[in-house]
Amino acid sequence: MFKGFKKFVMRGNVVDLAVAFVMGAAFVAVVNSLVNDLLTPLIAAIFGKQDFSALSFTIHHSLFRYGAFINAVISFILIAATLYFFVVAPLNAYNDRKRRKAGLPQAEEPLTEVELLTQMRDLMRTPPPRV
Repeated sequence: MFKGFKKFVMRGNVVDLAVAFVMGAAFVAVVNSLVNDLLTPLIAAIFGKQDFSALSFTIHHSLFRYGAFINAVISFILIAATLYFFVVAPLNAYNDRKRRKAGLPQAEEPLTEVELLTQMRDLMRTPPPRV
C-alpha cells in the first residue's frame, strides 16, 4: 500500500507540480508588490486617483460599489500585463533564441480547426501503405 503511494509521490510530475505551486505562490507576492507599490501609484500620478473603492451608488436602499469592481479590473489588467511583459515575453524570446542556436525550427503557429480537419480528411483519403 505504501509502496504505491511512495511511487506516486516520487513521480517526477508530482514533484514538479509541487515546486511550481510553491514558486507560483511566492511569485504572487512579487507581482502584487510591483503592481500595488509601483504601477498603481504611477497611474495615480498620471490620472490623479489611485483608489476607486469609494465610488458607489444606491438604488432602492441597495448599495452598488462599482469602485471596488473598477479597482479589481485595473489590478487584473496590471497583473496580466506585468506577467506577460516580465515573464511570458522574455521566456518566449529565450526559448526562440535557444531554438535558433540549436538549429531547430522556430515554433509554429497552431493549426486552426479547419486546417487540422482538412489535414485529417486528406490523410484519411490516402490509402494506407501496403506491407
